[in-house]
Amino acid sequence: MDAQTDLLRVENVSHAFVLGPSAIPALAPVGFTLAEGEFVCIVGTSGSGKSTLLRIIGGLLQPTTGQVWLGKEQITEPHPEIGFVFQKTNLMPWRTARDNVLLPLELLGPIGPQERKRAAALLDLVGLSGFANNYPAQLSGGMAQRLTLARALVRHPRLLLLDEPFGALDALTRERLNLELVRIQTAQQQTVVMVTHSINEAVFLADRVLVLGEQPGRILAQIPVELPRPRSLAVMGSEGFGAIATEIRRHIGLVAE
Repeated sequence: MDAQTDLLRVENVSHAFVLGPSAIPALAPVGFTLAEGEFVCIVGTSGSGKSTLLRIIGGLLQPTTGQVWLGKEQITEPHPEIGFVFQKTNLMPWRTARDNVLLPLELLGPIGPQERKRAAALLDLVGLSGFANNYPAQLSGGMAQRLTLARALVRHPRLLLLDEPFGALDALTRERLNLELVRIQTAQQQTVVMVTHSINEAVFLADRVLVLGEQPGRILAQIPVELPRPRSLAVMGSEGFGAIATEIRRHIGLVAE
């Protein structure tokens, strides 16, 4: 990729957590680029710095070294063109689904017909148009995560960051939401960086998988996922899918050389 056309550039980024007189390295210097519309998954063992890296990209955590660029703008704090979805939904329990989606727009100014139309379109996109007046407690875990995704998309972010968004869900719900995420990403042409512990999930969703090594995290491999799109769950049984998943496991150390 040409540095002038990359949407995201992560340059020599590292991080160490300071505890009293000591510094614990969590992330060794890493660097990569991301093209517009690309879906990248980050995998690695616990403690490899996946979430630390994602928070640095999102401006939620300052790197010890290095820089992050969104287009020509350096990211040093949370940015309106970067959306974030965590494993915990953090929905406002006293607000309806519609009003939860509208919340980021309310922080910018008064809500008018255009904003309500945008919220309705996103609720429809994530399959929740019939639940606009429901409260979070009236939604299943999978529905709540879809609502959180709609809220993250309402400000048209150029970059969407997902930190284990489906990790707390059961396997069947997780697979359904993987299909939904593929559909939504295709419809929106959304650029995505997602952290996951699931190798199969990473291969199913991504155009490229970054494999992080153990603490301090470092990039062991960047593996392209050259599987045709659109994808269905049937692709998980293909020889190509299995070969990519095995390569990732080999880099992590789960498969002998």
